[in-house]
Amino acid sequence: MSPGLTLSFEFFPPKTEKDEAALWRTAKALAPFRPQFVSVTYGAGGSTRARTDHVVRYIKTKMGLEPAAHLTCVGAARDEIDEIARGWWDSGIRYLVALRGDPPRGAGRYEPHPDGYENAAALVAGLRRIADFDITVAAYPETHPESPSVTADLDNLKRKLDAGASRAITQFFFESATYLNFVERARAAGIDAPIIPGILPITNFSRAVRFAESCGAALPAWLAELYDGLDDDPEIRSLVAAAQATELCRQLQAEGVSAFHFYTLNRPAVTTAICRHLGIRSSLERAA
Repeated sequence: MSPGLTLSFEFFPPKTEKDEAALWRTAKALAPFRPQFVSVTYGAGGSTRARTDHVVRYIKTKMGLEPAAHLTCVGAARDEIDEIARGWWDSGIRYLVALRGDPPRGAGRYEPHPDGYENAAALVAGLRRIADFDITVAAYPETHPESPSVTADLDNLKRKLDAGASRAITQFFFESATYLNFVERARAAGIDAPIIPGILPITNFSRAVRFAESCGAALPAWLAELYDGLDDDPEIRSLVAAAQATELCRQLQAEGVSAFHFYTLNRPAVTTAICRHLGIRSSLERAA
């Protein structure tokens, strides 16, 4: 790995046997880059809870990676969440990603479980009472869609970190100034924890548009032009995705950023290409 550069990757739990095979291929392909951890997502309303648990435990016991299991407040009582966390701790899992979570599709706005953690800050505090987890939380460079203001959003981030989280990973963004300006505002608000940029290589532009709409991320016009006409050309689209994400990472590196979190979408080739472009050698290459 490049000196001083820290990586983490995000996977999502599979829905089918074919998806599971793709996930293990992804994990195997990216493991030689020695990420600090690999996070495993959790569906809305806990819809993939069992699969997340299976993936996390397999990664820990079989793949030589440190999994960071997602936990959300949605659809679960405190006792249920606490039991899951204790089980993971007993299995040697030390990293968690604590999120408020999105409501199930069609449920409208988020409503706390009557016996659950009311928000991510409360969840972090509860998890810290259970064990000495290394906890990551989410940050929103362009403000969470439900937040009433930029100030309120930063206040919420500070509460999560003050409750015991070690770092924040940002929602994806596509221009370096978006991240850099956000970090500057966060530091001015008294937030001094690491804020890791979340990088989404765009292998499917229409899907990226949906993701961006759901989380309040801006898609600049130049990006739409870059992918225009590539809907039916996945090979060229992947090359463009690797080049665009690499350039974003290089711009951030030039500003002193030394850690990146990649949203892999369980597709390893583009993330591998980005790592290579950034000069990161895998453990397999170093051993050769």
